[in-house]
Amino acid sequence: MKICNSLQEVRDEIDKIDAKLVDLISQRSHLIHHAASFKNSVEEVKAEDRIDTIMQRVRKRAIELEINPNMISELFTIMIDEMVETEISEFRNDRKF
Repeated sequence: MKICNSLQEVRDEIDKIDAKLVDLISQRSHLIHHAASFKNSVEEVKAEDRIDTIMQRVRKRAIELEINPNMISELFTIMIDEMVETEISEFRNDRKF
């Protein structure tokens, strides 16, 4: 972690991290769209076992990094729910189910 010498420097670093987070979420979203091409039903899209595994892994990682695992769970829940809904809508529009 970079040592900052002013509030502005801290804010600049936060802005850089925020941009990277958005880029990573975009990459994840594009991979989700690609994964949809391998699925044959809405149930496969929902993939509840996979979601449970992801949530356990990210909570464990949060604990290792000494950040609030509940916050990470909430962020991932929002992200995953939105991506699943988008994928289901695409299925319905493409009439794949």
